[in-house]
Amino acid sequence: MVPLHDLPYPLFRPRRYGGAWTVRKLVIVTGGVLSGLGKGVVAASVALLFQSKGYRVTLQKIDPYVNLDAGTMNPYEHGEVFVTDDGKETDLDVGRYERFLDRGLSAANYMTTGQVYWSVIRQERAGAFLGQTVQVIPHITDEIKRLIRLPIDRDDAEIGVVEVGGTVGDIEGLPFLEALRQLKDELPREDMCFLHVTLLPQLSTTDELKTKPTQHSVKELRAIGIQPHVLVARSEKPLPEPVRRKLALFCDVPLDCVIENVDRPSIYEVPLMFEENSLDKRIERQLQLPARPTDLATWDRLVARVRAPARRTTVAIVGKYIELYDAYLSIREALLHAGATLDIGVDIRWVAAEKVADDGPVPHLEETDGILIPGGFGDRGIEGKVEAVSYARERGVPYFGICLGLQCAVIEFARSVLGMGDANSSEFDEATSHAVIDLLEEQVGVGDRGGTMRRGASPVLVREGTLAHRLYGATTVEERHRHRFEVNPAYREAFEAGGMAVSGTTPDGHLAEIIELPDHPWFIGVQFHPEFRSRFVSPHPLFTGFVQACAEREGRSS
Repeated sequence: MVPLHDLPYPLFRPRRYGGAWTVRKLVIVTGGVLSGLGKGVVAASVALLFQSKGYRVTLQKIDPYVNLDAGTMNPYEHGEVFVTDDGKETDLDVGRYERFLDRGLSAANYMTTGQVYWSVIRQERAGAFLGQTVQVIPHITDEIKRLIRLPIDRDDAEIGVVEVGGTVGDIEGLPFLEALRQLKDELPREDMCFLHVTLLPQLSTTDELKTKPTQHSVKELRAIGIQPHVLVARSEKPLPEPVRRKLALFCDVPLDCVIENVDRPSIYEVPLMFEENSLDKRIERQLQLPARPTDLATWDRLVARVRAPARRTTVAIVGKYIELYDAYLSIREALLHAGATLDIGVDIRWVAAEKVADDGPVPHLEETDGILIPGGFGDRGIEGKVEAVSYARERGVPYFGICLGLQCAVIEFARSVLGMGDANSSEFDEATSHAVIDLLEEQVGVGDRGGTMRRGASPVLVREGTLAHRLYGATTVEERHRHRFEVNPAYREAFEAGGMAVSGTTPDGHLAEIIELPDHPWFIGVQFHPEFRSRFVSPHPLFTGFVQACAEREGRSS
């Protein structure tokens, strides 16, 4: 193996596509002042704008933590874990990329410090560096550059948008910024564009937007050797002209490259705002790309429905992390996608499962049109979720159970309908006499917690004549999984005899993937995560069916 720093440059060579040579371009999105500014939304919006112009675009998220992936992270720190088709457990921004671009990404679109060092250490153990002293520069930075190249090659992209997680000045982000500085010097000037996202705080006493934090952030970036070409300034209100001029002067950025990023009710409005503020034209100029028009007509129409839907419905999400905005991000977005397509506004009522267990379901669920129980781990709140299932089943309320939500539906049915009083999952009660949910055979004996679950896309066979089949319109679909426990096949015959239909299975027919109650107005549980495949312009059919059923619930539709 030849070390990357010994290879000739430029790193990104032109590639023939469709009979013509294309030049690879990079747009780098960095952040300053503080975290959580929405760099992922900015990166996804830029990618969408150029995809709408007809370019082949890809996205990559760089997370500077030492974890190999996001799979073992606490949702209180990082929100939900998103899973790609190839089973990579990633940061939630990768999900946002997919929802904006309307296509699947892969493990190549996600990079962490842990991945970089793991790869370099394995190369060193294999003797790849021929006795050299392995150092951050050039070996770590070369590996970072190699990993930046991967999704561009995989997707044969003309433009790669790379989001650098964290904030400029974070010590853990320095190797990534150094690698990007090197790329800046190795590639033609017109092949890279740096966007720096910052915050302009507003003092309540003077109603003034302050530029000093942005000035210091850009100073940090310039000290590393990177001068941003465009500033994207997050603020609560539009930027006054004097503020824009001050930012341009003190940050050494052209005045027309100071782009305001004003808070919007929906993230799906951001690409339209950037187009209106000519962000795409500024990037085109830096990358020396010909001016092309954007085509966001469908996007614009859906955004208009999100702003002012024809009618509304209320869905209760009964979960464990209801106080965390990002813990169930993909589910929240999937409901919005379905609602936008149907011209229905979906109001979410966040219900703590433990509260349902304490108070009973009626106070928390009686004013809702549908109930959704999302995935999760651990036994906290399980009994409240089971009570919520019972409420939905007995009262004919539309019910959608996802992963753990399916398992809770199975437990409730076994207890209430089949008379198995102590039925449970062996995850929650190893002593239960009816382990209707049990550990996957391949999971028995697995000790490592990271990257060991059933993950990624796999086929699901859908039985004809079922609600699932009507919604999918197909007998074979692919869905993404992330779990260790399954419906115990030993109980399947009893469930079907009792009135619960297994409407979707693994290809060998052994494991249940979808269950439903044919005598119920709308009741489905799935072992997979359909929310990971929902996109703004193409919502998932199960979510569309659920939202439609909620809106049409007799006596509750508005």
